[in-house]
Amino acid sequence: MYLEYWGLKEMPFENTSDTRFFYRSAQHEEGLSRLLYVVQNRKGAAILTGVFGCGKTIVGRALINSLNKNIYQIAFVTNPHLKAVELLRAVARLLGGENLPEKLNEMSSDYFLEVIGKILTNNAKDGKETLVIIDEAHVITDLEVLEELRLLLNFQLEDRFLLTLILMGQPELDERIHKTKQLVQRIALGHHLGPLSEEEISEYIKLRLNVAGYGKKIFEDSAIKVIAQNSGGIPRRINQICDMSLLTGFVNKGPSITGDVVSEAVEGLGV
Repeated sequence: MYLEYWGLKEMPFENTSDTRFFYRSAQHEEGLSRLLYVVQNRKGAAILTGVFGCGKTIVGRALINSLNKNIYQIAFVTNPHLKAVELLRAVARLLGGENLPEKLNEMSSDYFLEVIGKILTNNAKDGKETLVIIDEAHVITDLEVLEELRLLLNFQLEDRFLLTLILMGQPELDERIHKTKQLVQRIALGHHLGPLSEEEISEYIKLRLNVAGYGKKIFEDSAIKVIAQNSGGIPRRINQICDMSLLTGFVNKGPSITGDVVSEAVEGLGV
């Protein structure tokens, strides 16, 4: 609706994991670097935590884009709110397992672990690496499920793991993992994503507008301050406020987005 008015080629503030819009703040860059280190050096497992909407998923997608697709076979599980056996089935399927049981009463954790083990062994023989990423892992409340995930790390050669496991989720994930001591021992590195600063918010908005096709300033300094006050520095929330602000500015036919426009937009969001 407002694209032509603001001279944009596409929507700049969609809440998707499009890595073209990945803002590499210092903490996001560090998180990505840590995950890359764990993967490339076959360190076993890593954990990435952060509050809802802080950018965990897009870091995971950026990680995938950083890896050679000819070398890495990747299973990205986006909904792990499953029984242990169902989660193992999902991993096996995403890694290329075929003719897997469909009915719950026909499923067996031992069977799926055997399937996954064969895939890992074949990948190693073919010179391939295997990566399993579990997004939204904080929804796993059953410690049995975490134990089954830990068992994946038992697939090893004498000198390395056959699989790298990355768990991403909200802060409670860290506390939950620490209840599974054997899994904690396999976590090589962890990283927590916090909110963006006001300066980072300004850079974040500028990046997204540039990617969307507009290189000039739309959001005034007063607008950035109001966005910072009302978003808590959380990228998902920043996107919502900026999107509504662009719409509000379009309706008001203003030349730019001011603090007053953002305040009106925030009120329209009902928060």
